[in-house]
Amino acid sequence: MISPLKIAHTADESQITEFFQESVGQWLSERRYYTLPDGDTKEIESIITIRFLAPGCEELQKLAQMHNLTDGAMLVCGAEVNWCSTDILKNRNESQGSTLFGALGNVLYRDRGFATSKPVTAKYFFPNPKTLSLRTEYNGSVFEEELKLVGSKYRTRQTIISRAGEQLMIGQYLEKRLA
Repeated sequence: MISPLKIAHTADESQITEFFQESVGQWLSERRYYTLPDGDTKEIESIITIRFLAPGCEELQKLAQMHNLTDGAMLVCGAEVNWCSTDILKNRNESQGSTLFGALGNVLYRDRGFATSKPVTAKYFFPNPKTLSLRTEYNGSVFEEELKLVGSKYRTRQTIISRAGEQLMIGQYLEKRLA
């Protein structure tokens, strides 16, 4: 008999694999960040490229090493995300870079966080098959994110950043598939 806990992990791993595969491609991300409580806004536009990472690939092996995962702990899949961002209101380059994601059980391993270049982990779950919810905590901050696939051409995202139980920023994104 298989334990219910193992079935849940298998379902999560199957869903994250499918979600990453459906996210592959190039996206135009239009987003707005609201700083709380004063409501200052920042508008960013990015070109995002997502590549699926299969189990055992070199990138996932490096990611597992960064997180000191044992040899037997194989990341089931992952994604490499590259971006180049522009501040629309100031008409200047904002940032560019890349990050790696790898999944095992209900944990998403990353080579860097939103506000740190150090490796971080997030707990993830799927409230429905097309919506990925993440919760990441480090340096006293909490990052709650929801990514939703809308058909095959759109994604929406929302990020809420909190510290000491107080919300500091909300990011809302509309992403359109370019290729």
